Amino acid sequence: MSGAFDPELWRRDFPVLKRQVHGKPLVYFDNANTAQKPQVVIDAVEGYYRDYTANVARAVHSLGEQATAAYEGARDKLARFLNAGSRDQLVFTSGTTQAINLVAYSYALPRLQPGDEILVTQMEHHANIVPWQLVAARTGATVKAAPITPEGELMLDRFEAMLTPAVKLAAVAHVSNVIGTVNPVAQIARLCRSRGVPLLVDGSQACPHQRVDLQAIGCDFYAMTGHKLFGPTGTGALWARREHLQAMPPFFGGGEMIRTVSFDGTVFADPPHKFEAGTPNIAGFIGLGAAVDYIEGIGLERIQAYESELLAYATDALLGVPGLRLFGRAAHKAAVLSFLVEGVHAHDLATLLDHEGVAVRSGHHCAHPLMQFFGVPATARASLAFYNTREEVDAFVRALDKVRKLLA
Repeated sequence: MSGAFDPELWRRDFPVLKRQVHGKPLVYFDNANTAQKPQVVIDAVEGYYRDYTANVARAVHSLGEQATAAYEGARDKLARFLNAGSRDQLVFTSGTTQAINLVAYSYALPRLQPGDEILVTQMEHHANIVPWQLVAARTGATVKAAPITPEGELMLDRFEAMLTPAVKLAAVAHVSNVIGTVNPVAQIARLCRSRGVPLLVDGSQACPHQRVDLQAIGCDFYAMTGHKLFGPTGTGALWARREHLQAMPPFFGGGEMIRTVSFDGTVFADPPHKFEAGTPNIAGFIGLGAAVDYIEGIGLERIQAYESELLAYATDALLGVPGLRLFGRAAHKAAVLSFLVEGVHAHDLATLLDHEGVAVRSGHHCAHPLMQFFGVPATARASLAFYNTREEVDAFVRALDKVRKLLA
């Protein structure tokens, strides 16, 4: 779709953006936590429950066939969206957390030995730290973190130096959920590949905001979450190289991940289904397919360009607020702004902003090590999406001024 980007056009598609909070128009700046859902996604979920509720891959009746077609159709859409190479390389999960745990327990755990290392970075979400710590504790391996600069950029030279022969897996965020830093994952993948180190990329915060081309990135594993991509909660996917999926044992056992079962043993289904035991979140993935269609209809390149402009506008506006400290000033970053106002706790700040209709997140953002790096217990975080506007940024700054003066 050509022409100037008009966020007001897309705002009409999101019912929740029409509501008020505490008598004020809602300014939703918590998109890194979860994104709002367009009406087409809501309709897709409702349509499944209203018109053709049935289990998938189990029934030959019409409802079952329709549900299976819609569910597996979502896999096709997501594979094209990510340039996955093959739909069979996409394992549906409940989100990035499950996807990373699948790699930790099915791929890493059987391979790790005492003295081995898993390399992450200081900016990782807990979901890209804790699973590695759990499998490391069971195997005698250790988890090490590559440092970042005060601006929040990965020290790539230090990361490269830490890629020693002891490293058996590396795991990095594509985009930081706290400070928005966009890591050069294709370059990181080349460094890892040259040393024979498999790389997992946490793509939770990248997929909603920029084009993700898995063939161009060249990683071994890529995890993503549906609810940040304007789809339903409880949806996500793990992409992996075909040879990894074929070699990995199942993480869960049960129905539909088998070819044959006897008391003498089980022959498992081919990937991705051997990792998808039990009845899945059918409605959720049908909704995720609708979300992918919706985003593709707008155009990720247009979304990224607009959000970059909005980020620059919001950054300038926040820097003009007296006593405000902004965390993370990487040269390449997504529309995420973590901040504190002098003398105001992050939780108090978020609570009072809510009374002005502004929704931001406060806390450690599931990134304790990053908070420790910055020397703070918590921050407030404003995270933007393509349906946010400059007028909302202005309202946000006015609310900040009001809160700051109230607590002065």
